[in-house]
Amino acid sequence: MRGGNRKFMKTRALFACGILGCVLVAGNGWAQVIQSPNAPDASGRLENAISIGGNYQNYIYGVIKKIDKNELILDKTSYGNDQAFKLQHNTKFIRDGKRSSLAKLKVGDMVWIDAKLKKKTEEKIARKVITGVASTGRPR
Repeated sequence: MRGGNRKFMKTRALFACGILGCVLVAGNGWAQVIQSPNAPDASGRLENAISIGGNYQNYIYGVIKKIDKNELILDKTSYGNDQAFKLQHNTKFIRDGKRSSLAKLKVGDMVWIDAKLKKKTEEKIARKVITGVASTGRPR
Protein backbone atom coordinates (compact mmCIF):
# COMPACT_ATOMS: atom_id res chain seq x y z
CA MET A 1 0.00 0.00 0.00
CA ARG A 2 2.84 2.30 0.80
CA GLY A 3 4.30 2.05 -2.76
CA GLY A 4 0.89 2.84 -4.27
CA ASN A 5 0.61 5.94 -2.09
CA ARG A 6 3.97 7.27 -3.35
CA LYS A 7 2.91 6.72 -6.96
CA PHE A 8 -0.33 8.61 -6.29
CA MET A 9 1.60 11.50 -4.69
CA LYS A 10 4.02 11.71 -7.65
CA THR A 11 1.13 11.75 -10.10
CA ARG A 12 -0.62 14.44 -8.07
CA ALA A 13 2.57 16.56 -7.92
CA LEU A 14 3.10 16.26 -11.69
CA PHE A 15 -0.53 17.25 -12.32
CA ALA A 16 -0.17 20.29 -10.02
CA CYS A 17 3.06 21.33 -11.79
CA GLY A 18 1.32 21.01 -15.17
CA ILE A 19 -1.57 23.22 -14.04
CA LEU A 20 0.83 25.78 -12.57
CA GLY A 21 2.83 25.84 -15.83
CA CYS A 22 -0.34 26.43 -17.88
CA VAL A 23 -1.35 29.31 -15.58
CA LEU A 24 2.09 30.92 -15.90
CA VAL A 25 2.11 30.64 -19.70
CA ALA A 26 -1.44 31.99 -19.99
CA GLY A 27 -0.58 34.83 -17.62
CA ASN A 28 2.34 35.94 -19.81
CA GLY A 29 0.15 35.91 -22.90
CA TRP A 30 -2.58 37.86 -21.10
CA ALA A 31 -0.07 40.49 -19.96
CA GLN A 32 0.92 41.16 -23.56
CA VAL A 33 -2.68 41.81 -24.59
CA ILE A 34 -3.69 44.18 -21.79
CA GLN A 35 -2.26 47.66 -22.22
CA SER A 36 -1.29 49.71 -19.21
CA PRO A 37 -3.58 52.67 -18.45
CA ASN A 38 -0.44 54.81 -18.35
CA ALA A 39 0.55 53.90 -21.92
CA PRO A 40 0.90 56.82 -24.35
CA ASP A 41 -1.98 57.61 -26.68
CA ALA A 42 -1.44 55.84 -30.02
CA SER A 43 -2.22 58.64 -32.43
CA GLY A 44 -0.57 60.30 -35.39
CA ARG A 45 2.24 58.32 -36.98
CA LEU A 46 2.05 55.65 -34.29
CA GLU A 47 -1.60 54.80 -34.97
CA ASN A 48 -2.71 51.22 -34.74
CA ALA A 49 -0.08 49.53 -36.92
CA ILE A 50 -2.06 46.33 -37.25
CA SER A 51 -5.08 47.98 -38.84
CA ILE A 52 -2.94 50.12 -41.13
CA GLY A 53 -0.65 47.26 -42.10
CA GLY A 54 -3.66 45.07 -42.86
CA ASN A 55 -4.86 47.58 -45.41
CA TYR A 56 -1.68 47.12 -47.45
CA GLN A 57 -1.15 43.38 -47.03
CA ASN A 58 -1.96 42.63 -50.69
CA TYR A 59 0.27 45.44 -51.97
CA ILE A 60 3.85 44.88 -53.12
CA TYR A 61 6.51 46.90 -51.30
CA GLY A 62 9.66 48.03 -53.05
CA VAL A 63 12.21 50.79 -53.52
CA ILE A 64 12.26 52.60 -56.87
CA LYS A 65 15.43 51.84 -58.82
CA LYS A 66 14.46 53.26 -62.22
CA ILE A 67 11.59 55.37 -63.53
CA ASP A 68 10.38 55.28 -67.12
CA LYS A 69 7.17 56.73 -68.54
CA ASN A 70 5.82 53.21 -69.13
CA GLU A 71 7.27 51.28 -66.18
CA LEU A 72 8.84 51.35 -62.73
CA ILE A 73 11.76 49.10 -61.79
CA LEU A 74 11.75 48.21 -58.09
CA ASP A 75 14.33 46.67 -55.77
CA LYS A 76 13.67 44.81 -52.51
CA THR A 77 10.28 43.38 -53.52
CA SER A 78 8.81 40.05 -52.53
CA TYR A 79 9.54 38.96 -56.13
CA GLY A 80 13.22 39.91 -55.76
CA ASN A 81 15.30 42.77 -57.18
CA ASP A 82 14.90 44.54 -60.52
CA GLN A 83 11.18 43.85 -60.87
CA ALA A 84 9.38 45.74 -63.65
CA PHE A 85 5.87 47.08 -63.11
CA LYS A 86 4.12 48.36 -66.24
CA LEU A 87 2.31 51.69 -65.95
CA GLN A 88 -0.91 52.40 -67.80
CA HIS A 89 -2.87 55.57 -68.44
CA ASN A 90 -5.26 54.69 -65.57
CA THR A 91 -2.55 53.93 -62.96
CA LYS A 92 -3.23 56.03 -59.84
CA PHE A 93 -0.41 57.72 -57.92
CA ILE A 94 -0.85 58.71 -54.26
CA ARG A 95 1.68 60.58 -52.09
CA ASP A 96 0.97 61.34 -48.42
CA GLY A 97 -2.67 60.32 -48.88
CA LYS A 98 -3.29 62.77 -51.75
CA ARG A 99 -3.39 62.38 -55.52
CA SER A 100 0.00 62.66 -57.15
CA SER A 101 1.70 61.89 -60.46
CA LEU A 102 4.53 59.86 -61.94
CA ALA A 103 6.62 63.05 -62.24
CA LYS A 104 6.73 63.40 -58.42
CA LEU A 105 8.29 59.98 -57.88
CA LYS A 106 12.07 59.79 -57.36
CA VAL A 107 14.62 57.01 -57.46
CA GLY A 108 15.00 55.70 -53.90
CA ASP A 109 11.36 56.32 -52.91
CA MET A 110 9.73 53.50 -50.95
CA VAL A 111 6.44 52.55 -52.60
CA TRP A 112 3.54 50.13 -52.20
CA ILE A 113 2.03 48.94 -55.47
CA ASP A 114 -1.34 47.39 -56.10
CA ALA A 115 -0.45 45.22 -59.09
CA LYS A 116 -2.30 42.86 -61.37
CA LEU A 117 -0.39 39.89 -62.78
CA LYS A 118 -1.09 38.90 -66.39
CA LYS A 119 -0.94 35.12 -66.30
CA LYS A 120 0.02 34.55 -69.94
CA THR A 121 2.88 37.06 -70.11
CA GLU A 122 3.62 37.24 -66.35
CA GLU A 123 3.70 41.05 -66.62
CA LYS A 124 2.98 42.99 -63.46
CA ILE A 125 0.68 45.94 -64.17
CA ALA A 126 0.56 48.70 -61.55
CA ARG A 127 -2.98 49.81 -60.78
CA LYS A 128 -1.98 52.04 -57.88
CA VAL A 129 1.37 53.38 -56.61
CA ILE A 130 1.41 54.71 -53.03
CA THR A 131 4.24 56.53 -51.28
CA GLY A 132 4.68 58.81 -48.25
CA VAL A 133 4.03 58.64 -44.53
CA ALA A 134 0.38 59.67 -44.40
CA SER A 135 -0.85 56.30 -45.57
CA THR A 136 -3.22 55.80 -42.65
CA GLY A 137 -6.59 54.29 -43.25
CA ARG A 138 -7.90 52.43 -46.26
CA PRO A 139 -6.19 52.97 -49.64
CA ARG A 140 -8.53 54.52 -52.18
